[in-house]
Amino acid sequence: MKSATLKSLGVLLFVFAVVAMVPVSASAGQEEAEAVPTYSKDIAPIFQAKCEACHRAGSIAPMSLVTYQESRPWARSIKDRVVSRQMPPWHVDPTVGITEFKNDRSLTSEEIDLVVQWVDGGAPRGNPEDMPAAVDWPDESKWYFADRFGGPPDLVIESTPYTMAAETGDAWWRPTVPTGLNEQRWARAIETRPGTVEGRKITHHAISRLVQEEPDEAIRRANSANSVGGVADRSRGAGTFMEWAVGKQGEIMRPGSGKLMMPDSEIEWDIHYAAAGEEITDNVLLGVYLYPKDEPPQYRQVLHLMGTGQMDIPANGTAVTEGFFPLQRAGRIESFQPHMHLRGTAMSMEAILPTGRRQLLSHVGDFNFNWHNSYVYTDEVAPLLPKGTLLKITAWYDNTAANRSNPDPNVWVGSGSRTADEMGHAWVNVTYFEDEEYEAEVARREAAQSETQGGGQ
Repeated sequence: MKSATLKSLGVLLFVFAVVAMVPVSASAGQEEAEAVPTYSKDIAPIFQAKCEACHRAGSIAPMSLVTYQESRPWARSIKDRVVSRQMPPWHVDPTVGITEFKNDRSLTSEEIDLVVQWVDGGAPRGNPEDMPAAVDWPDESKWYFADRFGGPPDLVIESTPYTMAAETGDAWWRPTVPTGLNEQRWARAIETRPGTVEGRKITHHAISRLVQEEPDEAIRRANSANSVGGVADRSRGAGTFMEWAVGKQGEIMRPGSGKLMMPDSEIEWDIHYAAAGEEITDNVLLGVYLYPKDEPPQYRQVLHLMGTGQMDIPANGTAVTEGFFPLQRAGRIESFQPHMHLRGTAMSMEAILPTGRRQLLSHVGDFNFNWHNSYVYTDEVAPLLPKGTLLKITAWYDNTAANRSNPDPNVWVGSGSRTADEMGHAWVNVTYFEDEEYEAEVARREAAQSETQGGGQ
């Protein structure tokens, strides 16, 4: 009897212990659940800021990440891509050179950690009421800069149409069309786009060269002397107007600067088409937003093609090419956009000052042929360089099996326009100053930096 009583008492104490533990366990579980980031509160704001520009219905990405229902099936893939920093596509090295860019779409370490915690925690939705307001993205059929400038471009220049067969080799379409200008005007923003949504499937890049009677001898000399793969820039003086490729929307000039367009000028197109499994007819549109006639900018900006010369890349080997571009007058470097093909892996831009001092401006250490980013420096770090500075462009190539993008490591690769060939050049926007303007800009920059540093003490 006593034994039975003790046994019953033991069972009862066990039950009490279990019951007593329940609230504690539930509370701990609740706290743990609350610690896991949710899509609605933590992840959706990141996707809106860094991903939705491409990952939305009708845009260039293969899937939308606008809603939880659209994002959840891709959770593991999203984690893999952001941890490896393949997405968002931003390949400039953040540890060297200038690291502040106006159009930086990379994720911070904190944002990457949030995505990892969210996925590892089961990718919960969270409270739908925590969702941020939806982004009002521009209609893909409309001009991207229209809202910023209060309407469509002031000038639209169209290439002549081209029909790309469903299955064929790459094609290059190079028509020349007039700008339609009968007086001098200044461009403050430029947007390039395929003429139709279907055209995006076949248009790899579109270069618009400005052909005109160039009034500035120094600029004409700089552009005419530079070459890529031994072929001089065909702009015949004025410089490339704009280069567009997948991953780029357009260019907006820094306040007070613009691109000069002369009367009776022409646009010489260089459009690279690739077959997409269906016959598509398309053309490319160049939208130009102009400064008012009575408000011309103070400074002129020119897009330069800075090449690294001929390639000689052995089978199962590597190579490095380099080129030098002298600044004919003082200038501010606005942006850096590397261009290579499938063997290209890295590119750097370095300034060699007249004093001999060298300054690494930017290094893209993980180049991706599928994304052609233009890295636009912020206002207070855009390099100010004196007349006589040499800009050195260095490109690295990997023609081995270790390069996952390499279609065939067993063939020699040289310079050429085909995707299977190789290129090595940078598109660099430069705003030019007269000597006294340069000195004034340097003084203004130093004063602003001094004020900022002083305010922080």
